[in-house]
Formats: sequence, structure tokens, C-alpha cells
Amino acid sequence: MGYMPFFLSDCRADHIPLRIAAYRQQRGFTLLEVMVVVAIIAVLAALAGPSFTPLIERWRVRQAVENLQSTLYFARSEAIKRGGNVSITAASGTDWSSGWVVFADANNDGTQDAGEDTLQTTAAPTRVAINLASTNGHINLDRWGQFDSNANKKFDFRLTPQGKSTTDAGAAALCVGLGGRIKRLDKANDTCPPYLPNLYVTLGML
Repeated sequence: MGYMPFFLSDCRADHIPLRIAAYRQQRGFTLLEVMVVVAIIAVLAALAGPSFTPLIERWRVRQAVENLQSTLYFARSEAIKRGGNVSITAASGTDWSSGWVVFADANNDGTQDAGEDTLQTTAAPTRVAINLASTNGHINLDRWGQFDSNANKKFDFRLTPQGKSTTDAGAAALCVGLGGRIKRLDKANDTCPPYLPNLYVTLGML
């Protein structure tokens, strides 16, 4: 028992400095080190940002094409099921940039009147300008699911970003025949097959 105090004092002398050293090793990062890492990440992000632009544009093209294609198939299905009198129209006048609506068109005039049910609504694509040339802004479908633009019997949708055209690498095309056939092209400036009117889709960042 007489040696116990000596043993304890020796233990403290050996282990306390080790604990202090371990604590110092776990003290973390300094503010300067954190700021340097953040600065490096910011520089790398700034360098990589422009390379992501074409990828984002292609993704938006795919999204817009899929939305249009889905709407066209849905409208055809509803027209066949309901015996016709189904229309697709721009959400605001003839501006397809505002989105579009599929509705039961009882009088087949392309205008959604009071009492005509909305079947599907598609919101405006993000940061995209859409123009539908040579038509009056709506598409009617008959009992066979065939399309009728009520103008020159063709579709020519063009979704164009600011400063971009149909020759842009991120553009695509969706050709739609009045009989209901739909064909997607990887390049918006390619010619649609002769048996299909043209439904062009181009997209990018605004």
C-alpha cells in the first residue's frame, strides 16, 4: 500500500501528456483552411459550369418532347374513347409558351366553353418560348383519333431559346401526322418523312 501513491503519480505523468496530444490532433480545421477549400470549389464550379449548358439544353428538349408526345397520345386515346370532340389548345390564346390544355370540345370549335371538361393540363415549359405557325392555336381530334389543325392541316411547333435556332445541338424534332403517327427526330432541322406534317421542337436556356 505504501507504493500506491508513487504508482498513481507515475501513471498520471505518463498518460496526461498523451491525452493532451490526442486532443490537439482532433482540434479540426482552421478558418483559413476552410476558406481556401471553398475558394477552390468555387473556381472549379465556375470552370465546369459552361460545359453543363449543352447537357441542360438537351435535357430540356427531351422534357418538352416527352410532354408534347404524352399529350398527343393522351388526346388521341380520349378522342377514340369519347367518339371525337376532343381538342388541344394553348393555355392562353395562341401562345403555346403558356402551356396547353386537353378538353372535351362538345361543339368542336377549338375553344373551351363553359361546361366543357378539362381532361389534362400541361404547365408551361421552364424558360422556353413556343410558337405554333400557320394555325389558329388549337388542334382538334375526331372519333378515330386523327388530328385536324383547322388551318393548313399541318403542325409546326417551334420551341426556341433566346439566341438559339433549330440548328442548335440541343434541338430535336417531333413529326406528327394527321393520322396520328408520331416520329421524333434527333435534329430539329432534319426533314420529317413526307407522310407526316412537321412538328419541330427546339429548346435551350433563356
